Amino acid sequence: MIRVMHEFTKITTSLALYEAARIAIECSLNVKKNEQVLIISNPEAEVASIAAALYEAAARIGAQPVLIFQQKKDQFSFAEPAVIAAFYAKPEVVISLSADKLGKDKIGIAKPYSYGNCTYDHIFHRLMYGEKITRAFWSPGVTVDSFCRTVPIDYLMLQKRCARIKALLDQAVEIHITAPGGTDFRCSLKNRLAKTDDGDFSSGGKGGNLPAGETFISPENGSASGVIVFDGSISLSSSDLVIRKPIVCTLEQGFVTALTGAEEAAALLHTITEAEEKARLFEREGKISEGLGEQYARNARNIGEIGIGLNPSATITGNMLEDEKAFHTCHFALGHNYDDDAPALIHLDGLVKDPTIIVRAKDGIETVIEQDGELEHPMQ
Repeated sequence: MIRVMHEFTKITTSLALYEAARIAIECSLNVKKNEQVLIISNPEAEVASIAAALYEAAARIGAQPVLIFQQKKDQFSFAEPAVIAAFYAKPEVVISLSADKLGKDKIGIAKPYSYGNCTYDHIFHRLMYGEKITRAFWSPGVTVDSFCRTVPIDYLMLQKRCARIKALLDQAVEIHITAPGGTDFRCSLKNRLAKTDDGDFSSGGKGGNLPAGETFISPENGSASGVIVFDGSISLSSSDLVIRKPIVCTLEQGFVTALTGAEEAAALLHTITEAEEKARLFEREGKISEGLGEQYARNARNIGEIGIGLNPSATITGNMLEDEKAFHTCHFALGHNYDDDAPALIHLDGLVKDPTIIVRAKDGIETVIEQDGELEHPMQ
């Protein structure tokens, strides 16, 4: 198998791609000899080439990589049973190189897994966040160009930036975000802790995207209010797109109550409506536990995330994996949140350009994180 993959990568792997893959395997994931490395991808040129390079990089240091291809999945698709079964081997390292999504866990969403006091609707999440025996990165929709350009960066600097902003968000009770495009957003951050995607996925329970580069947090449920004007790019059910005419979202008590704009707004509304309908359908079909269909449907309009882009090599390309890491942007997500107390079938990121971001601590002191898209303390 290794010989076959060697021949494949001779064709598909450039020196730049192999070097980015080596950095991902050896630096971000710190893969060791004999560790199980599960790589899940699709038979599509961009992601398959990167998956092959990662397989090669893992094999060269003596790890035990396994590469599985499945057909492309979207926001509403279920992963193939063989893919879910592979997680039961409890691999130390998981890499998802999907053209769109990994796919939902049909078993877990119907009957969530328990670990400690928490439940998880995907076996991957139980291994990562519950048992903390797996470390991982996932790169939905990644391209060879983006991977080569945005993975080889100064991770020590990125980790310092992410940590500083996480400390400010962790201490905050409220955040206020405005932007030239018309965004004027507020929410409570009480009892919320921020997370970082800083490229350090070297121990069990750690994971994130490559390209890395954001600090993010979930609003306190029911607290988001004001207006979000998406003017960068937006995720839909099966694609991302650069926004030509802004999407205006009016918010009340944590949810989108009105959505206006042009074709982009109509496409976003279609995805939200589809998520609401599928949530109810999935409950009727037994794919979601009885009584949860309406909750999943309601949360399709929830504001589930606020994120700040911190990768200096990332730009807005229409690929959300990279876009949400770009300097001079923040992003909001509609749908599922990262505290797992607002479940939804979707998590749709949308970018706002050149934001001013101000947090208020419990003692009333306000701190500016960004002013007109520029970090107040860039640490450069």
